[in-house]
Amino acid sequence: MLRDEAPRAAFADGLSIEARSVWAKHDRDTDGWLPLWRHMADSGMVAGFLWDRWISLQVKRTIAECLPVGLDDGRRLTVWLATTHDIGKASPAFACQVESLADAMRSVGLDMPLHKQFVDRKLGPHGLVGQALMQEWLVERHGWSRTDTLQVGIIIGGHHGVPPTASDIKALVDHPDLVRTPGCAVLWRQVQWELLDRCADVCDVGDRLARWRSVRLSQPAQALLTGLVIVADWIASNPDLFPYFPDAEQVRDQDRAESAWHGLDLPELWRPSEPTGSPEEVFASRFSFPAGSRLRPVQKHAVQLARSMSAPGLMVIEAPMGEGKTEAALAVAEIFAARSGAGGCFIALPTMATGNAMFPRMLDWLKRVPDLRPQPGKRSVLLAHSKAALNEDYAALVRASSRNVRGVELDGGSGEWRPSADRSAASAELVAHQWLRGRKKGMLASFVVGTIDQLLFMGLKSRHLALRHLALAGKVVVIDEAHAYDTYMNSYLDRVLSWLGSYRVPVVVLSATLPAARRRELAEAYAGSASNDADLAAVEQALGYPLITTVEPNGRIAPEPVAASGRATQVHMERLHDDLTALGQRLTQELSGGGCALVVRNTVDRVLETAAYLRELFGKEHVSVAHARFVDLDRADKDSDLLQRFGPPEKSRQHRPTGPHIVVASSVAEQSLDIDFDLLVTDLCPVDLLLQRMGRLHRHVRGENQSHRPERLRTARCLVTGADWDTLPPKPVRGSTLIYRDHALLRSAAVLDSFLSGTGPNGHVVRLPEDISPLVQDAYGAGTVGPPQWQDAMAKAATAQELLEARQKEMAQDFQIREVRRAGRPLLGWVDAGVGDADDTRRGRAQVRDTRETLEVLVVQRRADGVWTTLPGLSGKRDGLELPRDAVPQPGLGRIVAGCGLRLPYQFSIPEVLDQAIEELERNYVPAWQSKDSFWLAGELILVLDENCRTRLAGYDLRYTSTDGLEVTRAE
Repeated sequence: MLRDEAPRAAFADGLSIEARSVWAKHDRDTDGWLPLWRHMADSGMVAGFLWDRWISLQVKRTIAECLPVGLDDGRRLTVWLATTHDIGKASPAFACQVESLADAMRSVGLDMPLHKQFVDRKLGPHGLVGQALMQEWLVERHGWSRTDTLQVGIIIGGHHGVPPTASDIKALVDHPDLVRTPGCAVLWRQVQWELLDRCADVCDVGDRLARWRSVRLSQPAQALLTGLVIVADWIASNPDLFPYFPDAEQVRDQDRAESAWHGLDLPELWRPSEPTGSPEEVFASRFSFPAGSRLRPVQKHAVQLARSMSAPGLMVIEAPMGEGKTEAALAVAEIFAARSGAGGCFIALPTMATGNAMFPRMLDWLKRVPDLRPQPGKRSVLLAHSKAALNEDYAALVRASSRNVRGVELDGGSGEWRPSADRSAASAELVAHQWLRGRKKGMLASFVVGTIDQLLFMGLKSRHLALRHLALAGKVVVIDEAHAYDTYMNSYLDRVLSWLGSYRVPVVVLSATLPAARRRELAEAYAGSASNDADLAAVEQALGYPLITTVEPNGRIAPEPVAASGRATQVHMERLHDDLTALGQRLTQELSGGGCALVVRNTVDRVLETAAYLRELFGKEHVSVAHARFVDLDRADKDSDLLQRFGPPEKSRQHRPTGPHIVVASSVAEQSLDIDFDLLVTDLCPVDLLLQRMGRLHRHVRGENQSHRPERLRTARCLVTGADWDTLPPKPVRGSTLIYRDHALLRSAAVLDSFLSGTGPNGHVVRLPEDISPLVQDAYGAGTVGPPQWQDAMAKAATAQELLEARQKEMAQDFQIREVRRAGRPLLGWVDAGVGDADDTRRGRAQVRDTRETLEVLVVQRRADGVWTTLPGLSGKRDGLELPRDAVPQPGLGRIVAGCGLRLPYQFSIPEVLDQAIEELERNYVPAWQSKDSFWLAGELILVLDENCRTRLAGYDLRYTSTDGLEVTRAE
């Protein structure tokens, strides 16, 4: 239908007056409207443009692989489904809603009850009615079996985000008056059939329908077609792009569609070219490396393997911290994309902080990546997390691409402020391309960096799930820090990988500390039924580190060891009593000649307690803290300061403290920041995380043989505390047990015991990277570790862990989509009993993580005179600015307030405390901040501190400072 080079007669030519009277769109403000035939034509034209100019070859192949004429059939099917998707509006249940338009239909014989008389009308939503009509038409007009029509009809039925269930279909069957009015049912039927016949004719599918009777559409194809229909519908429903009648009544079909597509200005997809040079040439042309640096073996081997695979599939890269895994993944992604037909890339990271750090790296890479398009243009990008608009790199792209086209079906609220209902307000600065905005459409951008949640939502039963599948099915997916997820999240990740494998989406997984059993699970999930037990066993038993495992679409699975790069650090391990006095004495001794120490605590409370003690000992100027309980602006400043003072030598040389300095940090120090310390003190934690923390110790070379470090600290030293070492087995502190549980902590202590005691073959020395994989595999394997006296306690902890993991797996199933079923089986009830629109709200995030709902607030201060201001201590002259409450703050001021977002700690995730906190916070409601012009503040909860930066909330006393962040104590 309506290919660029083949203009056709107008859609409405020859339609009866009855068919022309059926309406589809109405604007109550202007009384403008669109007839159904017009919206059908618009949607079909948009679908054609999407197929020809926007969706990737990778997506097209999934849709077309089961069709007789391949890609040509795929295009025809897509356009036809988009054209017919609203046929259910040709029904009394829909048409009765606007009396003037219903009267026009009644005047030509299409009678229907008044809207208020249709008490059961909600049982016949137009998507469901459209599905029923499509199935009936295929049976009666084209000889399909009713069973075979469902795989096509479900796409029509699901175009508003939720495919119907069997009970929905039965309810409609029991109410035929919703589809056709008794007394004139014959005329209704004639009009419905006339419109469907016209769609088939215009879309050139009349002769294909007979051949498609035997087609068994795969479930991935059904999901992608549903997503494409949704996108086409949303674009064709935009009145800025497709104006309503009567103003646009005389515009030709082709002119109308071309004008709309030009106005939308969606960036065409990237067309990658496979790099042909040597691995060294590829990396030199894509990345900026320091002078004299050489390609690491794991980087070179990853490129060679990507080229040698029979087709792109899954690649799992295990290599030490600092080996350039990210660059290897991007190089592999480019090769995979060129070979698979992907049109973009999604990089999934554990946290917003790691996402923020990755985003500029992706942008730098994109500037160097070639494009096969004759006239390469813009590339749509997205930073996908809830605070992306506060990221300066991303905000600059948003400002540069700002346009004035209103969105359709925006993904947030409509200016309604309902925090207790957990609704998100739409943001004006959310994605770089204006139409690709919001938590549903944003992932359709070509290049996306986001949190792992954005990927796990692909496995969550939620409204418009097909859009997320469409977004990810056309990309290469990179999953970083794959070791960082628990059983609950891994259950979602495995389900998502099984769908990605069915879409043949290339995936690159990165980890420095991946347990062998988890390596096997990743390979098995992606390969699905193509895998065999022998190959999977070989994956689990593979030795060597670094290690690259590949899974090809044909089921071939191969783990390959890679030579080490030669980078090595020897870390001297010791126990340290969990006593602040002992800590202070040891730090005084070690830092007597200066030096920079990192003290990592497992809880923020321990961070603050430790910092307070050390400040008394060393002075405030020599102790700083880093944790997640800072408002966003302060945390960004903290991260910047850490990088400036403790980053790589070329960046920190002029700023690194000359005297002693101690950074007391929570687990935020494990990831994202390239920081380097002379001494490490850490609470006992799972061994993979402890190794990540050790990656911050002597991370860079500072002088020959570390000669630029204080003489006492030229040997890398890690002191492990956070446990009572005098008991058998050691007893971790309570906060650590609550976070990590005893099983992981005890096995970590057990595999480290010989190093901490100095009884191993290398005494106290852990060799990095040689010892990384053996330590991880021993800690997470099933073998016995630790002294005999520990075994009873460890067995008890292991049993508790098994019960927890079983519970997590069971709970993860509650809102998880089913695995891919056989081709031809419809996606009936695909998201039934799901979470609705909650995919990217606090409730949705809690569904893909085994955590309770958390609460985000924006923090401001109330002066003694009652005036609200921005927080004291904010950098860049952003502190103490007065905030109007009778008007919308200027955008710059609103952005500062939005930058003072803070996630309240665990105390406020307890349901009764959460509810009480929301009730109290809603008293700070500011009506003027809820308008559609309040881009930054609408719908947000405001936490107001007094002139001393204190307040009481839900039975807790809160205090905030830019030095220490949020402190929480139970009110007396």
